[in-house]
Amino acid sequence: MSEERIIGSAIARADRDRALLILRPSENRRSAPSIRATAFVFEDSASQALKQELEQIAPSDASVVIIGETGTGKELVARFIHDQSARANGPFIAVNCGALVESLVEAELFGYEKGAFTGATQTQIGWFEAANGGTLFLDEIGDLPLNLQVKLLRVLQEREVVRLGSRKSIPVNVRLVTATNIDLNAAITASRFREDLFFRLNVASVHLLALRDRPGDIMPLATHFLSVYAQSLERSDLTFSPAAERMLLSYAWPGNIRELENVVHYAMLVAHGPAIEPQDLRFSSVRAPDRAPASLEEELRPIFDKYLQNATPDVYDRVLGLLIRAAYDSAGANQVRAAESLGVTRNTLRTHLAHLGIIAPRRTS
Repeated sequence: MSEERIIGSAIARADRDRALLILRPSENRRSAPSIRATAFVFEDSASQALKQELEQIAPSDASVVIIGETGTGKELVARFIHDQSARANGPFIAVNCGALVESLVEAELFGYEKGAFTGATQTQIGWFEAANGGTLFLDEIGDLPLNLQVKLLRVLQEREVVRLGSRKSIPVNVRLVTATNIDLNAAITASRFREDLFFRLNVASVHLLALRDRPGDIMPLATHFLSVYAQSLERSDLTFSPAAERMLLSYAWPGNIRELENVVHYAMLVAHGPAIEPQDLRFSSVRAPDRAPASLEEELRPIFDKYLQNATPDVYDRVLGLLIRAAYDSAGANQVRAAESLGVTRNTLRTHLAHLGIIAPRRTS
């Protein structure tokens, strides 16, 4: 099958289930942001430092590479750069290169003329033309095929595109912002990414921290998603219980902001009372990245909260008794070592042991 027929067949299949994969000139030129892309939260100190860096980069027309794990909010940062630039009134077009069918990438980016291939029943502009006068955000740029990397480099150098099936060059005035979650230097070494394109794109680079490394953003983001879904789910009364908040803050978030959004959304669906509780939170089964061990308070507090909420009788005496017995047993019934492990005097320990009936009480005169 010829290349034209392959492209034509792919176009025909994709047309059935894509909404706005290629924008027509008459359509709205601004792509609607996802819920996650509206979560502009920079409350953690590390995020505030990033925001200051972005405010310095944004006013220029320099190409920017955003580096970060999947789900960290790279599109959000790209939108912020666009909104703080002189192009703010122009279109912002976001394209996920990893989601494009390889045989369609060139047609999507640069457009095509009517009759360029089988299935090309009308002329369509590409993403570069749609973003003219504004910003084009190419996410997962590392997934772009090598043959398209050459053509992208030419567009950046010449500032013009040529549609498929045409020989006419069309000038474009676009600021390019790209993003990746892979090491582009390693991809260059492995001959999967062109070095000359990398240097053309990487005028300025921004490193976006994972959510676990900016814990001050976790609860503000969770509250944002709570308010976003409150209207559609008719759960405007919902809040997070203190125990749920502590659980959200202690989790490592391997899926970053994307996972946080999903966890909050699910919790709102299953929560029965006016507050989201720990049992409403369903986390990913994927192993979370290593993090610092939880403190004693972080480990024990959810347990205490559970029993306090269930009105367990004599909870104070029971917890204290368990603690004394555990220290005494771990020390091999040595009262001095047990007292030291608890941080109390031996006399205090003996009083508790006698109260529990472990040793005989002291006689009084």
